[in-house]
Amino acid sequence: MITNTIPDWNHQGVLPPINVNNPTSVDRSPYLVSITDIVLRFGTTTQRKGILSGLLTFRANLYSAGLIEGFQWIDGSFLENIEIIEGRSPIDIDVVTFFHLPSGKTQQDILSAHPRLFNPVHTKADHHVDAYFVHLDSNKLELLVQHFTYWYSMWSHRRNNQWKGYLQVDLSQIDDSTAKANLDEMKDQGGQQ
Repeated sequence: MITNTIPDWNHQGVLPPINVNNPTSVDRSPYLVSITDIVLRFGTTTQRKGILSGLLTFRANLYSAGLIEGFQWIDGSFLENIEIIEGRSPIDIDVVTFFHLPSGKTQQDILSAHPRLFNPVHTKADHHVDAYFVHLDSNKLELLVQHFTYWYSMWSHRRNNQWKGYLQVDLSQIDDSTAKANLDEMKDQGGQQ
């Protein structure tokens, strides 16, 4: 995977939706990054580190369920300078997982075996993840386009209609191991509350 650098927050405290120096380039939201990039960039407070730990556990549970191919769009106040914008810490991270099913499995097989993993009340309580899912193996291309369009339009703006960017990260157990090691080291070093 070729990754981008996560851009700095703009003067409004959000990731810019495009590269303002080259607005027609492909360097735009969703920015393709690694999970380690996310940990290193946003693991700045105890609260944020806890949310990142929950995200990594959520991803590990996806792998245990057999969902090892796909990617995630990451968004929400977690990606914003919410501590300055609204004077509060983030409480969760918003994630849409775009996934391929393991060979020989159906969505019902996965859901029946791992109901808690696909229950938004539990993913939020267990992992601080506001989780959504899109199955990529559908032969209904129009439906996939509708899903992508919906999430793009939902996540390209704040509730006040301000444009903003978000991130895309591959599902990768190897990358997650590196990210977890980095996060554990960051936790050991302490940080802001």
